[in-house]
Amino acid sequence: MPTAQQSSQLGKRPLRADSERTVRTILEAAERVFAANPAATMEQVAQAAGVARTTVHRRFATREALLEELTGWAARQFAEAVASAHADSTPPLVALYQVTANVLRVKTDWWFAMSRTGDRAHPEAARVHAEVRDDCERLLRRAREAGVLRPDADLGWTRRVYYALIHEAAAEGVAEGGDAEALATRVVDALLRGFGSPTAPVIA
Repeated sequence: MPTAQQSSQLGKRPLRADSERTVRTILEAAERVFAANPAATMEQVAQAAGVARTTVHRRFATREALLEELTGWAARQFAEAVASAHADSTPPLVALYQVTANVLRVKTDWWFAMSRTGDRAHPEAARVHAEVRDDCERLLRRAREAGVLRPDADLGWTRRVYYALIHEAAAEGVAEGGDAEALATRVVDALLRGFGSPTAPVIA
């Protein structure tokens, strides 16, 4: 549900439960509508949400305000997905799998909005991505220390490859409706084992 922080961003006091549900309904509808047509109007969002256009405009004065809040909402879901895996207190391999599955759920459910969270012009999204990057590198460092990753693994490169794998898995999930747990298994397996044969020659 929208948080007090979200309510503050909307320029209102913390929302009542019914208002929270309305905002969530509008944001979910906006995700579906903009994912299908990024140029869609506020009226189309209202129709998809099953509310009057005036209801959407009461919550979001402009289309850009709606997009900004949708971006912030997705960023908060992303942060929560990572935090809920308790990566600092869970065995690294388990944490890596859980973080991956959690993030894939958010990325597939909020594909359009997540595509906007990398925008550095959105302060909240930029902050969340920076914090998640630090969390990810800390988890990969723990994985290296635990022997899950090679002792000479370059953590910066590993993180970038990991991000790319998640992006591709999420794209597949959106296109084909893949299960987050199964996709997470594929991502972690590809990250840790790749596609090479154990007997393949290594380039020095």
